[in-house]
Amino acid sequence: MGRGPRHAQGDRPGMSKRDKAGANRPLSAATRLVQAGRRAEWTGMPGDPGAIVNPPVWRASTILYEDVAHLRGTHITDPHKLYYGRRGAPTGWALAEAITQMEPEAAGTMLFPSGVAAIAAALLAVVKPGDELLMVDSAYGPTRGLCDGLLREFGVTTVYYDPLIGAGIADLCTDRTAAIFLESPGSLTFEVQDVPAIVAVAKARGIVTLIDNTWATPLLLPALGLGVDISILACTKYLCGHSDVMMGSVSANAALWPRISRRGHMLGQMASPDDCWLVLRGMRTLAVRLKQQGESALTLAHWLAERPEVARVLHPGLPGCPGHESFGRDFTAGAGLFAFELAGGGEMERAAFIDSLALFGIGYSWGGFESLALPVDPETLRTATRWAGHGPLVRVNIGLEDPQDLIADMESAFSVWRSAMGR
Repeated sequence: MGRGPRHAQGDRPGMSKRDKAGANRPLSAATRLVQAGRRAEWTGMPGDPGAIVNPPVWRASTILYEDVAHLRGTHITDPHKLYYGRRGAPTGWALAEAITQMEPEAAGTMLFPSGVAAIAAALLAVVKPGDELLMVDSAYGPTRGLCDGLLREFGVTTVYYDPLIGAGIADLCTDRTAAIFLESPGSLTFEVQDVPAIVAVAKARGIVTLIDNTWATPLLLPALGLGVDISILACTKYLCGHSDVMMGSVSANAALWPRISRRGHMLGQMASPDDCWLVLRGMRTLAVRLKQQGESALTLAHWLAERPEVARVLHPGLPGCPGHESFGRDFTAGAGLFAFELAGGGEMERAAFIDSLALFGIGYSWGGFESLALPVDPETLRTATRWAGHGPLVRVNIGLEDPQDLIADMESAFSVWRSAMGR
């Protein structure tokens, strides 16, 4: 069998150097990203002492068995034994294990064909007709669509709450409240929630907590380590990192993992093995990409904060961003997505600014290696709170370009904005 990395604790006869490194002390998150999901049985062949670096792509629908006894064997209940294509194969198992190992408190991870599919499956695993869901008012638009559409049709009531409510969420909890959904920071307006305070309220009442942790990933916000029950990622974003895959994941603690796994299988959800391979490859560089993009984003955020053309910068790392204190306490660093408000003008002037950017693509999504700029209007997505903007809002994804080049590009675009403003 190949000698891919293992992660069991304790010294064993015949352990490889990598085995022993993992057994002697806890591995850092960056090291786990390189090692995770590379089990010997997924990177080598029985009887062959060699192993490849990356698990290969296993494409399968039908699985063939040696005989009927094998067909009815224990592999039916073993998640890492071939059974039927929809139940997965080593490529997907490797990715799911790698995501699970990003968050040490996770008991398992389920993969989905998109981030929205992951959110839907997670919600359907924890709420039922007659239940009440508390949903953060700054949630991703399609998440609201699920609540106001599918869940409402299923008899689930959604109550939206102020993202800065903190421990005050206790006043909204009733005997029907089954779950609280967080997104911190919000992906349009970047309010940082007091996750520990909300979790404490939920645990005292036996309420399940879920978080869309796409902005930070477990590397920047260890959500399950803070007591959240279920962590959801749009792997489309940072985990992939190359803007060429749609995927989502749901990781859960030991108490909730069986429910997530059952619901995912009931819904017939799975991710393509080719997409799993791409995301797994992208994850190997996640730590260095996040670090670079986060540092570049903060550089631009500070520069924008000094510009007369900018009314306000919404970056969790800046003191003026709502929830900045919680960010400094709970997050290890910032990511590459933030927003800023122009100091005046309307749709036409904002479009003139964005259209004149040469290094920023115009498009939805984020988390890839390329910079993006997008006009956003959060006031249309609020019900529990009112968005009090100071001017047209522009959201930017900062990629891997040199930040000084991006600054020069924005400086040029500001001159176009000033002309459009008649200044």
